[in-house]
Amino acid sequence: MKCPFCTDFDNKVVDSRLSGESDVIRRRRECLGCGRRFTTYERVEDILPMVIKKDDRREPFDRNKVLSGIKTACQKRPVPVAVMEEIVERIEKSVQEKGDKEINSSTIGETVMLELHDLDEVAYVRFASVYRSFKDINEFMDELKDMLEEEENRRMKEEKSRR
Repeated sequence: MKCPFCTDFDNKVVDSRLSGESDVIRRRRECLGCGRRFTTYERVEDILPMVIKKDDRREPFDRNKVLSGIKTACQKRPVPVAVMEEIVERIEKSVQEKGDKEINSSTIGETVMLELHDLDEVAYVRFASVYRSFKDINEFMDELKDMLEEEENRRMKEEKSRR
């Protein structure tokens, strides 16, 4: 493992422990070159499907791309990184459990949108605006109107249940 500080490859493991749902091993390492400590995470490499892009290209599923898109949508929003990572874990797990050799990028995008819709409306709108590539402001406004109607219906149901 290369030290992120001095790029030396000589280091020792100081501490190892399971993290999360025991599917990742967290290792605390000390560089023998510079003496600084850093953390690495080790996980079993799962066989993930190829993602079919809009232009029919195929590329391996990349959890970091999904996380990057979610982080961009949640930028400057009160959403903890841990929550974003949990979303990616759920998406990755569902993709694995399907057992398909290929999956459409649209399926992944729709799943991300559902997760963001329940988490943070602003992040949802940001992601949807890029993902759905609205052709004009009217399409974007239609999406916002639908969201507002859903929110109003939800509030009315809550109000009725309180009575």
